[in-house]
Amino acid sequence: MKSLLIIILIQSFFLNANAFNTNDHRIAVLVNDRLITSYDVVQRMKLSAILSGIDITPENNNQLLNSVMDELIKENLKNQKLNEFDISVSEEEYLNQELRFFQNSPINKENLIKIFELNDIKYSVFKNYLIDEISWQKLISGMYYRLTSTSDIEIEEIIMKNPNISKKVAREMIVQKQLDLKSNKMIRDLLDEATIEYK
Repeated sequence: MKSLLIIILIQSFFLNANAFNTNDHRIAVLVNDRLITSYDVVQRMKLSAILSGIDITPENNNQLLNSVMDELIKENLKNQKLNEFDISVSEEEYLNQELRFFQNSPINKENLIKIFELNDIKYSVFKNYLIDEISWQKLISGMYYRLTSTSDIEIEEIIMKNPNISKKVAREMIVQKQLDLKSNKMIRDLLDEATIEYK
């Protein structure tokens, strides 16, 4: 069943890849004078569609475009913030993140690479996508982890809803939720302060 899904994905995305001009590098958005090009948008649209297991159609094209534009703007702002700090990602950290991704994905690495090749997407684009996620999590954890807290009541509530998880995992879930709230607030603040110009 999984191999059939992969074959369908490969054929489907290959058919739609020809609709894009992958050599178009016109400016799409300026974010604090940092460029997002139409090439960046097309690459991320294809990447997002592949990772989500959906096809790009006339019906969902605009919705996917708007979602990707929003994602790229936030990513651009996060990278600008990351540049203010000395955040580095080791090869081991990246490989662990990559492993977790494929453990939770219906597509294995070999088939994902094949899909990327058919759609003119470099694997480095996906790698940088994962590295950006790791970097942002490291920044948020470094800034706010010491401010997080958990209570026995919170832990017990989570275990009651999920009897198979340990106290350690329940505690990590609570902490991650608090960090996610801090992350979302920082992104909102960055958006409020940013100068965003659509071309």
